[in-house]
Parts: sequence; structure tokens; C-alpha cells
Amino acid sequence: MTEKTYPAPLLVLDAKDGKLLAHGTDVQLVDVPADVVDLATAAEWAVAYGLGAGPLSQYGEASGPLLVLSEGAVEALGLPARLDDRKRLRVSDDHPAVKAVEEGGWKLSRAGLAPWSFLYRDRVEVHVATVPWGAFADHLRWGGIEDVAADPAALAYVLGQYAERVITPSGSTAACSLALMTALRPPTRLVRDRGTGRPHRVAVEGSLSVPVDPAPPEAPDEHPLAKDRTRDEAKDPAHVLAEEALAWHREPTEAEAAAPYVVGLDVNTAFLAAANRLTVGIGEAVYTDGPRFDKKVPGCWLVDLSGAELRTKDLVTKEWKTLPAEFPSPFTPDGKAPTGPAWYATPTLAYAVELGIEVRPIAAWLRPEAGGYLDLWHNRLRDAYMDTLADLGITADMDEEAFLAAMATVKERDPEAVALLSAIKQTAKGGIGKLRERPQGKREGRNAPWPALRRPTWRPDIRAAVISAARVGAHRKMVKTWNALGLVPLAVLSDCVIYPSAYPTARAVVPRKPDGTPLPGGFRLGPNPGYCKEEGVRPMEWFRETVAKGANPARFIKEGRDAGREE
Repeated sequence: MTEKTYPAPLLVLDAKDGKLLAHGTDVQLVDVPADVVDLATAAEWAVAYGLGAGPLSQYGEASGPLLVLSEGAVEALGLPARLDDRKRLRVSDDHPAVKAVEEGGWKLSRAGLAPWSFLYRDRVEVHVATVPWGAFADHLRWGGIEDVAADPAALAYVLGQYAERVITPSGSTAACSLALMTALRPPTRLVRDRGTGRPHRVAVEGSLSVPVDPAPPEAPDEHPLAKDRTRDEAKDPAHVLAEEALAWHREPTEAEAAAPYVVGLDVNTAFLAAANRLTVGIGEAVYTDGPRFDKKVPGCWLVDLSGAELRTKDLVTKEWKTLPAEFPSPFTPDGKAPTGPAWYATPTLAYAVELGIEVRPIAAWLRPEAGGYLDLWHNRLRDAYMDTLADLGITADMDEEAFLAAMATVKERDPEAVALLSAIKQTAKGGIGKLRERPQGKREGRNAPWPALRRPTWRPDIRAAVISAARVGAHRKMVKTWNALGLVPLAVLSDCVIYPSAYPTARAVVPRKPDGTPLPGGFRLGPNPGYCKEEGVRPMEWFRETVAKGANPARFIKEGRDAGREE
């Protein structure tokens, strides 16, 4: 059986002098037939033209056509120029454009005619992204692609690159990320019954095949399992798993304040790197009392780490030594030491064992059925990220000076590649967050189910495991840095760490072996996921003034902008 080929995954429709034009991903124009006059006929033509993309895995499905509409195309197809319903972000169901779709034999998904619309007929599906309605707006995390959209040809090229390297766009970058997980590890496959010959679906090993309930500590406050949770319990780590990124800062010591600079290091695609070869739960959680800790079993564990001493082994003598009191705790999102029993994901406790702490679980919710569900997702996004950096002239074989110089001017280079890079980064980050998508809009009650719970990919336990692995991974690098250079972090915000420095360069604060090469397991300058780049350099006085205002300097060290808002 020959593999089906497709001319392109998508086309960008524009109009000039009232005539529709289609821009291909190869920057060539495609003729649009004169009978394409509305959305229904545009969908017909997209299917007839053969738009689409092949499956990304053995049991995966092909992607259907994507049409991207510019402002000119919207007018030519008789669609409203703007969405009047800014709250629901959709065209009213009684609008003539909606009726025209239905009269053309197509059905719209429950989202209706919206920035991202889905048209169905029989087993055929056509996606439509409408640029002037906000298909690539900031809240959908497409980076600079909305700016690129002013040039339909450039937009077609960038989206084509995204489709080729990641997946055909289908909504926000977070939604694309989950779609990629499913495309790489489909939940089911079709087999034929040996007796009857009838086809039926069976679960694919290692995939998330059915929705499963979270363990009670993993359930967010809005979840049906949390309906009896009190307000105090919702804030108590002894009742609720609180695996979040570290956000912490402190005043510098007198000796540190004498340094002229502070330098921020930013871990590249930290969540993506943390997902690499991470064992996560596949099936349901099983409760157990007083289990022995096993770092190979994913789940959440109730453990009392209060009073635990943070230690590490000296790089030379291999003797245990205690970390300075100024160090943040790796066990809490605010960097404060635990004060009693709390629920932790497996990677957090595995790191506690590394630090010489005895881990004695009181109880646990464990997932014996486990695997590397995110491995293929990681590999594809890593390759997309590195290939796009290479388009910008940044490669893994660069020396540190060349890498820092290239990164300092990266946003001044090819704007299409810069926009693509941002979209890929947001895809990696957003997918992890969407594993625990919170409810949106009205519901029947505070703890009523919401649509995301019906997805096999609604998995707060996997999100917690990735964030846990990223947080302790960064802390491990901080410990290596202290071991080699005696430096203690001044501030941390997720993947950004600030150090005092005698020199205005990241090269001064990365740990090295005696021969000058990077210290294994420490911060390392380079483009690869998990390596780091220079986030910013500021005077020490700026750091102290920012702390005095009650703000975390790690949020603002990048050109003075709020890194949290940018993300």
C-alpha cells in the first residue's frame, strides 16, 4: 500500500481587487477557482485540492486541510470583518455566514464559527484559522506570528514550517502540543476480530487511551473529587499536591552586595528538557499506606521533609557538606523549607534521596502502569527547536563566546524564523500546562465536570511530574555551581536563576572542571534544551532596588520586561 502524498498541509487565502489568492507554504501562488465564494465552497476546494499531512506515527491519523484567512479573504468570502461577541469569540449562530456553511452541507463544531473553526462532513474535516478574528492573538501564545501575518506569503511559509517540524496548527500552541502528543502516541488502533473479521479498536501500549481520575491530592479545587475540600485544606500541602515552578528571591549578603553585577541564566525550554526520558503514569492511581519509596514508580507521596538538612558531596573529597542557609528549598514553590507532611511527586523525592535525606512515605497514590509517554513528543519538539535555531545561525557546535554573541542579536535576524522559534517554545511549555486545563465559562456548579476532563490527555499528575523534574533539575545545577564556585543564587523564577558576579557575562557564573570545560550536571552555555543562555546582566544596585520594591528581580532582568507576561 503506497503512502498518500499531499501537496501542502495548508494554504493562506488572501484577496486582491476582490479576487481570491492562495499562498502556498513554498511561497508560490495557487489559483483559486472562481466558484469559491464562501466558506463552504472554500472547504470543498481545500479537500479537492488535496491539502493535508500524513500521520506522524504508525497508528496515527492524517491531518486534514487547514485554510488560513487574511482580512482580504474574510471580506471576499462574505464573513464578518470582526467578531462582535468579544466574550464568546464566535459569530452568532443566526448569522448568514453560519447558515451558508450549513446550507453547503457542512457542520460546525460546538465552538461554532470562531477564530479557529472546524468544518465536518461525513469523515472529512477542514480547519479554518481567521487572522483578523484573532487566530494568532497573544492569548493563544503564537509569539510573533500575528506580526508576520501582515504578509500572507510569509505567514504561509512560517505556518508551513511549523506544520512540517511540529504539527499542522489547530488552535492555540498549547492545543497543538496536546494534539502532537496524541498524534505521536495515538490512544487506540484498529484491529480485526479473528472470528468475525469485524474491526474494533484496542488501546495502544504506552499511550493514554482513556480518561482517568486524578488521585485526590492531584485534583484541582474545581474538580468533582475536591467538592468536600475546605478552604484551609486547599492551601495545605498535606492535602493538595503543590508541584509548581520555583519563585523565590532574597537580599544579598554583605559580601555578595560588593559584586558590581548580577547575571541571569535562563534554562532553555526547561519543561521540554525535564520531559526527556521521564517515566510518568499511564494508568489509574492506586492508594497504599506506608510504602517504601521507589524512584522508578511515578505518583505522589505523602512525606514529612520538615527539618531535613540539605547536603551535597564535595566535588573533590566526596564528603558530605551542608548547603548554605541562603539556599532555597527544592521542595516548595516559594523556596521555604517544608514545615510538615506534604504531597510530593516522585522526581522531588528522588532528588531528596540524592541530597542524603531519608525519605519515609506515610502514604502514596502510585501508578504502576508507567512509561516514557512524553519521549516522542520531546524528541520532535527538540528537533524542531534546534532546526529553527540553526536557521538563525545558532548551532550546538558554537563556542560559548560565539553562542552568547549570536543570542544577543537573535531577534534582529530573520523575523519569520524568530516567530517560529517562539511558537515552538510556547508549544513545549503550553502543552505541559494544558495537561491540567482548568474550567472555562459557566458550569452547573463549582465542582461540576468540565469538557477537558473527558480527554485522556487531561493528566495533572504528568504535569506535576514534569514541573517537579524541572524544578529539582535547576536546583541540582545550583548546587553544582555552589560546589564549584561558591556562588549561591540570589533569585529564581522558574527557569531563570540570578547570581552575583564580578564580571558582566554569563561565562563568569557557570561551573567548570579544572581544565575549563563545563562541569557535568551544572549550568552549561549552549542552545540545547536543558543548557542555558544569558537572560540579562544588571548592576547590583538595580537588583537591590528591585528587591526593596518587593519584586522578584528574576522576573525583570531580561531588558527590564516582565518575563512572566512574555511567557
